[in-house]
Amino acid sequence: MDRIAAPVHAAAGLEDLTARQDSTVAIIAFVALAAALVVLFPFPPVLDYANHYARIWLLSGGIGDQPFPEIYAIDWNRTFTNVGIDLLAAWIGPLVGADRLARALLFLAIVLPPLGAISLHRTLFGGRHYWQIAMLSLGWCATMIGGFINFQIGLGMALFFACADLRLQRRNFALLFAWRLAAALLLTVMHLFSLGFYMAVVCGLEFSWRFDILRSKAGLMRLAGRLALAIGACSLPPLALYLRTTALPNAGGDGLGLVWNDGLVPIVMNLLSAITTYVPVVDVLLVLPLILICTRAARAGDIRMHVGLAVAACGLLLLSCAAPLHMLGTGWISWRFPVMAALVAMAMVCPFANLTRRHALFMALVVNLAVFGRTGWIGWNWWLAQKDVAAFETVLKKVPAGAAVLPLGHEAEMVGGFAHSNRHFAWGLDTFRHLPTLAVPFSHAFVPTLFTAKGKQPLTVLPPWSEIAVPEGNLVSVGVLSCPEMMQIYKAYAPYLSDWRGRFDFILVANADIPDRYVGALMPGGLTLVEDAGFAKLYAIDKAAPGEPLSVPAGCVAAL
Repeated sequence: MDRIAAPVHAAAGLEDLTARQDSTVAIIAFVALAAALVVLFPFPPVLDYANHYARIWLLSGGIGDQPFPEIYAIDWNRTFTNVGIDLLAAWIGPLVGADRLARALLFLAIVLPPLGAISLHRTLFGGRHYWQIAMLSLGWCATMIGGFINFQIGLGMALFFACADLRLQRRNFALLFAWRLAAALLLTVMHLFSLGFYMAVVCGLEFSWRFDILRSKAGLMRLAGRLALAIGACSLPPLALYLRTTALPNAGGDGLGLVWNDGLVPIVMNLLSAITTYVPVVDVLLVLPLILICTRAARAGDIRMHVGLAVAACGLLLLSCAAPLHMLGTGWISWRFPVMAALVAMAMVCPFANLTRRHALFMALVVNLAVFGRTGWIGWNWWLAQKDVAAFETVLKKVPAGAAVLPLGHEAEMVGGFAHSNRHFAWGLDTFRHLPTLAVPFSHAFVPTLFTAKGKQPLTVLPPWSEIAVPEGNLVSVGVLSCPEMMQIYKAYAPYLSDWRGRFDFILVANADIPDRYVGALMPGGLTLVEDAGFAKLYAIDKAAPGEPLSVPAGCVAAL
């Protein structure tokens, strides 16, 4: 890395003083590789993807298949934001098919944020600098592996819209105002956080390249006026939609439902969500070379920076530390800001714009190894997960149409290691939580945890099925069936567990090849093993069996 920081003057010939940098080939290769991963692995270990897939399938026409007309309904008045992929499913899904559309949306969620940052960088600095390759690394982050598809696509849209905004800032003000209204409307529909991101980037671009604007009162007043007009234009569409909506996200009637990152360690973990995927140590090691490039460039004095975007990045960084982890029934809110800050931070700087040919090649080698090393790591985990997906497909073939399926899982004693690295991401969160929802498109069966949150999805559950459904749900340990006190705790947010024998026909167990930390492989009486595919097991429920376990396993104490 020291060689990158070498001064750009030497005894080399004039033709070697300023090497031509071109990031295009690497960018095309990354996009092609991301497309290949999406094509090769239909259900990658991306947390929310299977749940989104099931909803896309219903909105694309599957809701008309039996028995779903009696189970689900579509109500577009339930929300005004976070419905980008739902609208596409309703409009385009019947034409192209739910599977193709879902894969295309996953692909866009991967590539749009880094491509948007690259576009903004080229608009600001010109040229095709090798640093733009480094931005591709942000295609992989916790929100991507978490399956926040609307959010990820919205980030990319916001950055591309900011590029257009920058080009319009010196033109007719009416045209700029109209553009911001249109952009804000589209971003609000896609995801409200993407609108906030767009506003932060636009305000940073209005701030200009240097702090000189703050040295005169007149300049400061002009800046304040431009920022107020930008914020006002971007605020009108969401305000208008808010005034006509009938539902907002909520925490199940529990008010704001605030949960904070209370402590230094949770805040640091939250900040690292901008780069973490399956094993954080691997991610940090693969991102370190990119950080070193910036530090070396700063020391060598060969780095350019957009001050306005630096202010925006600092503001997003502060929000990353101060925002709640959960609020209004929406999880991992504070995870959204670190990747925003990282995208802006990478787009606002241009390190080593002037390099000799030898040093330029070395920089290209470093960033390509870092970016494609991370992509290879993702591909390995996606390949590793396919046998788990195959296990689910095997057991779902034994589920009859119209059945009610209770999803449960084995909670591992320890999370870590590379043997099953695909099964968890970020800081021990499972990636297979929503695989049971594939019973909806594959088996035409009911699963209680399909995304139907009021204020976020247009899909709603009809009675009496609504009595055993939740708008968003986790994968509960099988121990809940054998541990009465554990059952009482979990029924608070998983009410479908009440009278599970009477209301469900099958139990679908995920992560079944790993002993559950509470009860091992023990299952209560009155269950018949229908299919054992290793990672997934399917049990038929005997509705006439006793409701309470004959004895409480010793491991139940650990659950309290």
